[in-house]
Amino acid sequence: MNDILIVAAHPDDEVLGCGGTIAKHTDAGDHVFVIFMADGVGSRNPTEIQISQARKQDANKALSILGVSDVFSFDFPDNQMDSIPLLTVVQEIEKVINLVSPRIVYTHFGGDLNIDHKMTNKAVLTACRPQAQCSVKEIYCFEVLSSTEWNSKSEQQFIPQKFVDVTQQWDRKMKSLKCYNQEIREFPHSRSYKCVEALAAYRGATNGIKQAEAFFIERIIS
Repeated sequence: MNDILIVAAHPDDEVLGCGGTIAKHTDAGDHVFVIFMADGVGSRNPTEIQISQARKQDANKALSILGVSDVFSFDFPDNQMDSIPLLTVVQEIEKVINLVSPRIVYTHFGGDLNIDHKMTNKAVLTACRPQAQCSVKEIYCFEVLSSTEWNSKSEQQFIPQKFVDVTQQWDRKMKSLKCYNQEIREFPHSRSYKCVEALAAYRGATNGIKQAEAFFIERIIS
């Protein structure tokens, strides 16, 4: 059994990026923990506490479908994480890492357009510095539709090297994603159910399987 940590900027990023992989880990008996850095709605409704609380309830429902019950929710400002000193963000992540000692970490790709995704990636890599006492041996970055593919072409592009077959977990991923139905847009928006299905089919078919999730490898120590 492995201890797995998912560090997501906002609730719904974890399902979009690696929901099938999370379910695959829990199916295998791994213990999965999730961190949410911001509530994902504060920038739209800064005074609506009820909306933020509802989003947390949606996240708990989504994660329970995937077999996750251990969630850490931080209160960094939504879509303004660059206004917080990086050290402050790193220290919060370090507290969780010291508590749960994960072997594998999944987080955002550093080239994403969304500033909270960028900051989360940088903070995770800093918190997981490869020192002797660090429990983290593997770090993988997932792609999030409407952020990863929207980045500037002058920036680093998402070129995955790891693919996870999530065919058996696909129905659970989609059921989990529907807990965030208010975040899904109509096709041809890239954050639509049709595009989520298309991306998984593309990542799968290019590797001879039905549905897959793709990851950029930051670190593997064996």
